[in-house]
Order: sequence, then structure tokens, then C-alpha cells
Amino acid sequence: MRSRKTTIFGVVILGLGLGIALASRGAALGADVGELRVTIREWDVPTKGAHPHDPAVGADGTLWFTEQLQNKLGRVDPKTGAFQEYALKIEDSGPHGLVADSSGNIWFTGNAKGYIGKLDPRTGAVAAYKMPDAKADDPHTAVFDSRGILWFTVQVGNMVGRLDPQTGKIDLKKMEMADARPYGIVINSKGIPFFCEFGTNKLAKIDPQSMAIVEYKLPESARPRRVAVDASDKIYFTDYQSGNLGRLDPATGAVKMWPSPGGANSGPYGIAITPDGMVWYSESGVKPNTLIQFNPGTERFARAAIPSGGGTVRHMVATADGRVYIACSGVNKVGVVEPAR
Repeated sequence: MRSRKTTIFGVVILGLGLGIALASRGAALGADVGELRVTIREWDVPTKGAHPHDPAVGADGTLWFTEQLQNKLGRVDPKTGAFQEYALKIEDSGPHGLVADSSGNIWFTGNAKGYIGKLDPRTGAVAAYKMPDAKADDPHTAVFDSRGILWFTVQVGNMVGRLDPQTGKIDLKKMEMADARPYGIVINSKGIPFFCEFGTNKLAKIDPQSMAIVEYKLPESARPRRVAVDASDKIYFTDYQSGNLGRLDPATGAVKMWPSPGGANSGPYGIAITPDGMVWYSESGVKPNTLIQFNPGTERFARAAIPSGGGTVRHMVATADGRVYIACSGVNKVGVVEPAR
């Protein structure tokens, strides 16, 4: 199926002096932000009301995404704009997070029906792995480690889990604190999963063997939502509640926070790090949503508006060649961000 591509923007530039208004729920914009030069291409998802939630990079480089409200997974080839959609057999699965394995299968969290799914795009077959505990009824975000083990968070169920694709066995670890709300999750270079506790001011790691959890305290007002890891294993996170970008050095426990350009109510959300070390994230509390690039070397920000308005970019992923894939939930689009060369 071909897409109905709405707009292709060449160089999108946004700076304070360009006269593009950004409303941030009453918050003042930060002063120290440069102009971000990027190409942003967006496509309409063929199924209306799909509410694309999370994107993923396929084994062949295509953009995969979940269609949370239409019980589908989708993919688009950024080179051609061609779409393909896959309907899920379990009704009202609420597909949320997804990730590709090395064989090209697409694994997703059935957030509304308490299972992890695996789609084989070659056949369309879907395998379902039901949570072994009924309380783990909302698997959230998933990521593979280097051994091929799938790690995932369970937000409302307040757990972190792992699934061995070879055996189908699922292990769950309950959080000690009630309503810790495990959310975004990444794997560092040593194979250790780090995740956000969105219900409180903590990041945490879980031991891959024992599943023992160690927590790292953040500033009191912080509520980390999504997370990314850099080449030196420092953990960057979006502080959704207080409008900051944060960084944890697990080796020392040191935490550094930078106010996001959109202000305290800018709602930083999806985040990714490209191979050049640049940190990318979106501000969901401003209209239109913005795309922010942070340079860790200079500690400077650059900003561009998302052409469609974004409608909340809940997650983003970086490709091996330095592009960023986004899903724009509220406007039913997916997109590709290409830095200016």
C-alpha cells in the first residue's frame, strides 16, 4: 500500500528570532537555544485513528511502529514511502512498544492484553507470550540485550521482566516501592538494563542474572520518563514533570540536569542518541511539539518545530547512519529526521 505523504520539508529551522510562536502551557522559553537544521519527512499512517505510539528500526532499516488504537503494527520504507500493515489476532491488544531482533522479527508489547508478541513479517504469523502473573497486565517498553534476551518494563503492574526467546520463559521482578512505574528502558555496553521509575525521582538498573535492582536518586522534583545511553554508558533521560534533560553517570552516581529550552512545562518525552553522540528528544508540552538536539560537548541546545505539530512524540529511535525515527501519536503520522549535512 502506498502512503499518503502529506509534506516533505527541506531544511526546517527554528530559532528565537524567526517569528515562529511556541506555546508552552504558559512557560517562558529558554534563552540559550540555537537553530536546528534538519530535514523532517512525515507520512500519514494509512489507517485513521491508529495513534502510532513507538517506532523501531527494522533489520532492513525500515521504520516500524505500533498502531495502538487500531490493533496493528505498521512499517514504512523511507526510501519509497510504501506502507504495509499487520493486523493482530488478539483483539484490543493495545500494541505499545516494539523492537526488531537480528532475524528481522518484530517483538511488541501487548499493553492492553498482558502479553509480548512476535511478528514474523515474512509470513504475518504472530506468536504470543502471556505474562505469568496476572498483575503484570500492561507490558510497556521492550529492548534486546546482546545475548538476545528481551527485557521489558511493566508500568502499572510495577515490574521489570525478561523473556528468553529460545524457551519462551518469562521472569518478572516486582519493584519494592509501590507505584514506581517502570517506563523507558535501555541496555548499556555491559549488557545491564537501566530503566526509568516514572512514578518517583529515580533511575534504576537490574542485574541480568540475579535480577537484583539498584536505584539511583535524582533531584526531588524529577520524574524520568524515557531514557537513552551514550557510548560511555552515561544515561540520559527526559524529566517529563519538571522540563529538564538529565544525565546519570552510573560509575559515580553523579547527576546533572539542564533546563529544556521550552521551559518547566515543556514535557520532554521521547529521546535517542545518534552514533555521533548527539542527544535528541522532543518537547511534548509545547505547540507545535519541538525536536531538540543537545550537544554534550558544548552543552548547547538547538531546536526545530515538528511540521505536523507532533501530537506528542512518545518515543524515538536512532538509525545506524544518524537519522531519527519518530511516531507522532496525536496527528497519526510517522516521520524521519535527517540532520543537515
